[in-house]
Amino acid sequence: MKRLYFTVTNDLTYDQRMHRICGSLSAAGYDVVLVGRKRKHSLPLRDKNFKQLRLPCWFDRGKRFYIEYNIRLFFYLLFKKMDGICAIDLDTILPVLYISRLKKIPRVYDAHELFTELKEVISRPYIHQFWLGVEQKAIPKFKWGYTVSESIAEEFHRRYKVEYRAIRNVPVLQMDINPVAAEKIIVYVGAVNEARGFEYLVPAMQWVNAKLLICGDGNFMEKLKKLILDYKLQDKVELTGMLSPEALRAIAPKAYIGVAVPEKEGLNQYLALPNKFFDYIHAGLPQLTVDYPEYRKLNKKWEVAVLINDLAPKRIAAALNNLLDDTVLYERLRQNCLKARESLNWQEEEKKLIAFYQTLFEA
Repeated sequence: MKRLYFTVTNDLTYDQRMHRICGSLSAAGYDVVLVGRKRKHSLPLRDKNFKQLRLPCWFDRGKRFYIEYNIRLFFYLLFKKMDGICAIDLDTILPVLYISRLKKIPRVYDAHELFTELKEVISRPYIHQFWLGVEQKAIPKFKWGYTVSESIAEEFHRRYKVEYRAIRNVPVLQMDINPVAAEKIIVYVGAVNEARGFEYLVPAMQWVNAKLLICGDGNFMEKLKKLILDYKLQDKVELTGMLSPEALRAIAPKAYIGVAVPEKEGLNQYLALPNKFFDYIHAGLPQLTVDYPEYRKLNKKWEVAVLINDLAPKRIAAALNNLLDDTVLYERLRQNCLKARESLNWQEEEKKLIAFYQTLFEA
């Protein structure tokens, strides 16, 4: 049985993509170990069909954390037996590179995003230069890899001539038919980070005839709270904080529309295909999102969303109100969601993942 190690910097609790990947590979006969970090308030790990391990750190964020965690990760991996190893994003790629060389084993890069094109990275020149240097040093040495969208895979090929596959971040299909919500609640599910468009979405809620529920946490949370206060929308915008996958699935039937309006600043947002796009589809929620390449491509085939190319608050409000009021459009998108999820699901996507790792060990 081949043993695979996967490395992340999160505490494993909410990482649904890695739970799906590791669970599928374990079910396919691999001995899988997922390594993350233990934080002060980390919840207990839930039993899975793969091994999970958290490394404790003195530092919790910033440069000192990354240095400490990478050192701890390297020495932890150094004394472990493995047949292959996968780095998730740039923040664990260097230890994986060095370990794979020492052990002479295949190494894989799984890019959940185009890290060097995140707004919070490109807006800080020294930080951007550092991570771009890591990317330029490491990625050409990772022959095998995959990412969340075809557009990001194409960007890696343009930069480094690597042939990465697209393995999309889609949910497991559960064939329950979601009822239409009695109350017209708009829901945002995902990271509350820079470049997610909250500076436009929150003001837009002044003119929207519904309540907005924001489920998540991140580096924009304090600014988000201030926005809500500044626009006096405390009764219209509710924050739940980070929720477990089970809690999120319980919220979906209570919602009416899903929303995501990421900014174009930073190439990552423009080329990405985040899991929330598919989460809304699986919940049977028509959604309002942006007219970027990956969304456009899928919406042309399935028509599950209203796409906008103008993030002005009044434009967002008008589009949301139209979707709230136009019951014919709403029902058409909803029925298309229920059809689309029969193809856009993890049961189909995991076939590509398993085939990838079979090819890896045949090479």
